[in-house]
Amino acid sequence: MGLLRYDAPLNVLLVTKGHPFERDAFHAVFDAFDDMAVTAVEQPAAEYFFDPEAAAGFDAIVCYDMPGIQFRPGQGPLFVDPPERLVEGFRNLLDAGKGLVFLHHALAGWPSWDEYARILGGRFLYEPANLLGRDCSDSGYHHAVTHRVSPVGTHPVTASVADGFEITDEVYLGEVFEDDVVPLLRSDYAFEAENFYSASRALRGQMFSNEGWPHPPGSNLIAWARREGRSPLVYFAAGDDPVAYENPGFRSVLGDAIRWVASQDARAWAKETR
Repeated sequence: MGLLRYDAPLNVLLVTKGHPFERDAFHAVFDAFDDMAVTAVEQPAAEYFFDPEAAAGFDAIVCYDMPGIQFRPGQGPLFVDPPERLVEGFRNLLDAGKGLVFLHHALAGWPSWDEYARILGGRFLYEPANLLGRDCSDSGYHHAVTHRVSPVGTHPVTASVADGFEITDEVYLGEVFEDDVVPLLRSDYAFEAENFYSASRALRGQMFSNEGWPHPPGSNLIAWARREGRSPLVYFAAGDDPVAYENPGFRSVLGDAIRWVASQDARAWAKETR
């Protein structure tokens, strides 16, 4: 259990759908947080809550979703633009100071909406793309990698894992905007193309292909914080399957990320002038 605690349970909205996952095992993680009352909602119904008024009853929102993508067997995906009401509501939600935690595949959400990537602090790309003015290769994945993660400096989100921890989980070779985030956790894994597989090729039936794949070395940052509007945000790349869900380090970081973004201290930090 993490270091941050509240006298009354936190009301947490948990958003899912868009990427397969082991539902019972994942929800068991949140059942173990005895200081949280969790309400689960799936996309696209969850779009309703990305609005200050609709989300007013929640202390924090956790996004384990991947909206805006329609997969097609054997070919590239279709990217769907977010509704204008969602874009406006989400901006208003951030200006209102709601704390959010984005987890694992949420980094691939809304691929046609560059602002969403900027807000999260990075993006997993299923296809090569121009992202915020820069041409990028499709991203990489590798399942069941055993690696060690270590805190960067000190922060409430990582205080209960000060010595780091080992985890077996899927890792991503994607885009991380390191200049615009507060680093929280780094991996000792080598984030180089030879250690990953192309996401674009996987969608076309080549699940484990990287020969000639032109992805440059990437960031080993797997958790970070940032602020947008008046909102504190945390992204945590871990959490692919039940092996990861059951990892004590994963649970500690996730729990404390939720507690931190819901805290007065985090909201005060988010309001600071940069």
